[in-house]
Amino acid sequence: MKISERLKVLFSGKKPAALADSAPPLTTEKGLRTRPEDRYRDMYREFWVDHEVRQTILDVREMDRTDGRVKMIHSRVARDVIKGGLVMLQGKPDKRVEDAWKSFKRRTQLGRPEKLKSDARGLIMEGSLPLQLVLDADRNVCSMVRMPSETIVPQVDDTGRFKDLSKAYRQQDLITGQVAATYALWQLQMIRFDPDNFDDLGSMGRPFLDANRSTWKKLLMTEEDLVIRRRVRAPLRLSHVLEGATQPELDNYENKVTSGQHEITTDYFSNKKGSVTPIQGDAALDQIGDIALLLDCFFSGSPMPKGLAGYTEGLTRDILEDLKRDHFDEIDVLQDTLSFGYQQAFNLDLLLKGINPEDVDCEICFAERRTETPSQAADRALKLQALGIPEDVLWEELGFEPQYILQRRKNAADRVDPYPDDTESDPSGETRIKITPGNARKGGSALSIKNR
Repeated sequence: MKISERLKVLFSGKKPAALADSAPPLTTEKGLRTRPEDRYRDMYREFWVDHEVRQTILDVREMDRTDGRVKMIHSRVARDVIKGGLVMLQGKPDKRVEDAWKSFKRRTQLGRPEKLKSDARGLIMEGSLPLQLVLDADRNVCSMVRMPSETIVPQVDDTGRFKDLSKAYRQQDLITGQVAATYALWQLQMIRFDPDNFDDLGSMGRPFLDANRSTWKKLLMTEEDLVIRRRVRAPLRLSHVLEGATQPELDNYENKVTSGQHEITTDYFSNKKGSVTPIQGDAALDQIGDIALLLDCFFSGSPMPKGLAGYTEGLTRDILEDLKRDHFDEIDVLQDTLSFGYQQAFNLDLLLKGINPEDVDCEICFAERRTETPSQAADRALKLQALGIPEDVLWEELGFEPQYILQRRKNAADRVDPYPDDTESDPSGETRIKITPGNARKGGSALSIKNR
């Protein structure tokens, strides 16, 4: 399809088949994509937002606002997702696409970590990330505005498809009850994380900690009960027995003893036979197995292992390494989900510039696929170089844009080389890299780098 035709599809709301061929597309799809209960959900959305989705988002926001552990989970996961920033990888270098990406990244502020972290936190906390693509007078994507996902209502029919591509989403004003705005499919890029059914276009994403809400409430209640029990039952109590004392004498003695006490009663008085006897406080305050169980249940449903949150008691280094690998795999999925949304927005910007994205071999992704130290990243790149991996791929593995690095190297060589036009190179300066298996710690591979 030509670029002009694709633009007509985007801005008119028509289906692509209506432009490519007058006959309807032939497919074998049958039945309904949505579950029976979801069909009633879509009918209800004709009048208001989904209360279940909104309440889930409000609960997670409350957890993030009142519990430092939840805030730490959201913040650290978002930080790991955006580490290194966004880069564009090209299989075949294209100057037009490279310039378009630099301009797009500057206009939409995707080079700022605050913007990337805000989007990543929104995806984790709300499960869906609606990005409104704003065009300027020159039809450039000048901004990607993050919208509150609990107010966005997909306009789908009972089959799970959009009714009208020019009115794919609606924003509901929860204060006035009116429709605040409608968005075409190209105008609102909806990024969904773990929807109940990806092919059901009305199914919103799920927050990462939505299933942990009940466990979090139990954990919070148990911790509060522990503090109350310690405050009430921990102090030492005394039983004062004044044999033969009259009631006025007993009251006078009690007032004299309790005059310095405040909220918790620690002394008891009696005019029967006896003496002052100490009553021990609760001796089982250190038994918090129920809290430990709830804490394990809470972190088992979070994207971050409990050990990374500071709870390291009884946790060995080997187990922590296995948990970290699972954590980084989850980070990779979040990175792919988020970067695909940015890729779609960039494709629209290319279309508006007259460049067909289907003819361009480029990919928008995050620079670092895993959290590792600079030494580990360099070691991995050197091993790949020893295997004969192309230099462009090596720079991509290190988290750099190859074209940017090559241009910087060329500029540096021209600046320091007294003969910049001399293209001859000294073969004696070539670097040789060898991998020696089984020669490193724990039987790993070691590197041998030398110049010949």
